[in-house]
Amino acid sequence: MSIHSPMPVPGGLRRWVDDVTVLTADGSGARRPLVHVPDAATSLVLRTVSSRHANLLVVGPRTRASYLVGKEFPLCLRLRLRPGVARLLLGVPASDLVDQVIPVSEVWAGANGLNNRLSELGPDPARLLAHLEPVLLARIATAAGTELARSELVRTATKALTGRPERMPVLARRLAVSERHLRDLFADCVGLSPKRFARITRVRGVLARAGRPAPRWAQLAITAGYYDQSHMSADFSIMMGVPPAAYFAGRRPPAQRC
Repeated sequence: MSIHSPMPVPGGLRRWVDDVTVLTADGSGARRPLVHVPDAATSLVLRTVSSRHANLLVVGPRTRASYLVGKEFPLCLRLRLRPGVARLLLGVPASDLVDQVIPVSEVWAGANGLNNRLSELGPDPARLLAHLEPVLLARIATAAGTELARSELVRTATKALTGRPERMPVLARRLAVSERHLRDLFADCVGLSPKRFARITRVRGVLARAGRPAPRWAQLAITAGYYDQSHMSADFSIMMGVPPAAYFAGRRPPAQRC
């Protein structure tokens, strides 16, 4: 079984990283299925395959949940990037990363050398994060001013589309851009359309709010930003593979080997 725990985001990365989490093996040898829920964000994942070998991966936006047979790794460190940061950091359109897990070396020249340096540090999340911080900041510092401005615009837009979303024509006027330009920005910097971003965000809101005792589904739907329970159930079923009640009762799709 793995132990999942949050870590503080280093001060220099707080503008660029939403959260940092770490998974470590508890030593029992037990495995349980892993559920990767839909996520509109791109993440950097540092996985130590052994005590002397680390791989830095890019995990793009995930449009549907996956249920996988659990694997044990000494360490799995995830940095979930803020909207628009993937484009700044990696220099490729976020649309190229959707539903992909790729070695960072495919989009980042010199990443093999970084993997070697990280491997030398061993499975110590604090040391690894301390080493990554200046490397990531140096990458972002090379971004042009126009790219930074685009990233800030996208970040503002994503806030407006979280929960009960602002209508696109209204949002575009408020941001002083055309609807087409805003959609193009989302494709390039987030990887998803504004509509799909909002849908994924609402489903994640349901996952975060539902728990025990059994939730009042109609009220939960409104709280998560849906018009009614039927819309929530339809979106949830498409992205999670089962309706909300089945998911939280543990009746989930069978785990697959990755």
